Amino acid sequence: MANIGFISLGCAKNQVDCERMMYRLQEAGHTVCPDVVGCDAVVINTCGFIDPAKAEAIDNILQMGQLKQEGLVGKILVTGCLSQRYQQQILEEMPEVDGVLGTGSYTDIVDAMDRLLDGERVFEFASIDAPELETGRVVTTPEHYAYIKIAEGCDNRCSYCIIPYLRGKYRSRQLDDVLYEARMLAESGVKELIVVAQDTSRYGTDFPEHKRLLATLLRELCKIEKLHWIRIHYLYPDEIDDELIDTIASEPKIVKYLDIPIQHCNDKVLKLMNRRGDHAYLCDMFAKLKARIPGVVLRTSVITGLPGEGEEEFTQLCDFLRQQKLVRTGAFVFSPEEGTPAADMEHVDADIAADRAEIVQAIQAQIMDEFNASMIGKTMEVLVDGYDEDAEQFYGRTFADSPEIDGRVWIASEEALVEGTFIQVHIDGILDGELSGYIVED
Repeated sequence: MANIGFISLGCAKNQVDCERMMYRLQEAGHTVCPDVVGCDAVVINTCGFIDPAKAEAIDNILQMGQLKQEGLVGKILVTGCLSQRYQQQILEEMPEVDGVLGTGSYTDIVDAMDRLLDGERVFEFASIDAPELETGRVVTTPEHYAYIKIAEGCDNRCSYCIIPYLRGKYRSRQLDDVLYEARMLAESGVKELIVVAQDTSRYGTDFPEHKRLLATLLRELCKIEKLHWIRIHYLYPDEIDDELIDTIASEPKIVKYLDIPIQHCNDKVLKLMNRRGDHAYLCDMFAKLKARIPGVVLRTSVITGLPGEGEEEFTQLCDFLRQQKLVRTGAFVFSPEEGTPAADMEHVDADIAADRAEIVQAIQAQIMDEFNASMIGKTMEVLVDGYDEDAEQFYGRTFADSPEIDGRVWIASEEALVEGTFIQVHIDGILDGELSGYIVED
């Protein structure tokens, strides 16, 4: 039996895949190690979505290759989206890599690892459209929160996106399987469950009855006693129906925080992107959400420099963001990914796209300042995440803060706080763009 190290890159969905591989190897008798140095093998679970993600993956492979050359690690196995996308190239151009596993071959990790350790060079790429096989996980997030992936793949076929080619068609997990995993996570100490998929709002539509089941799933999750917060990521705009809105509004455990990537708001750009809906639909949808879910915090992402985005289209995007005042907005520069329709379309210069992303970030910074200022004087429920040694202060998150991507609340406390507990914090200040406050009684 071997010592196996893991490096997980990319999104939370990729992290869940990594946790499942860890579980399978651990069940087979191998030891999953917290540090890669000294391991018999290292699994690098990569992202291959856009250029910065690919660069990060390649850098990690090269770093592990250096450690391998120094005798500090053994075999190197590359998994995930980069391996699916560049199957032959990785083995041919990176001799330090001993094996590659495609996104359809996660369940083959034990066999692949055994062969790798026996000196065989591994090359496995099963169907990316196969149903998800259920398995356990070695949860790598802090004990009090975890991600739960409810589907794999994507059917949206946005013209700029490579994901359907790497992850296959949309496949929902069975409702009972998701609920069983959620109960196990709750029993293990998870208090905040974060629902993820490439498109969570489409959950269930690939089943024979072709029915949206996200609202049903959420209501069942809310019945799990030990779960306190349920957070939803990656809602596709055109699949948000009245039943889902009513469920989110009426269930206290569902935090009033919705992640709805829109990518743009201009009709011409949206059409070229093969996105459903238009500017008017997005305005109506956000107005409906704000009216029916009081206090909702909305997160989105936009892409600057897309095909069709001239000055007029970009100005409309900026005006839209100023009017909507979405609390969380991430701006990304268009990356023309080979193999996608948008890669062959005319688009703006990369430097101009980067400048536009900075303008969006400046708009967003002002909106965030206004939001933070509106929180001063309020008492908010905060989930304690940990203690920062440098700041010598505890920190946590409100409903408006998703882990890893949003801000923190800095907590003044003379007593030690327990990570994973919920407390009431009176917000009395802003520290470097993040809220600060002190504990009050419930």
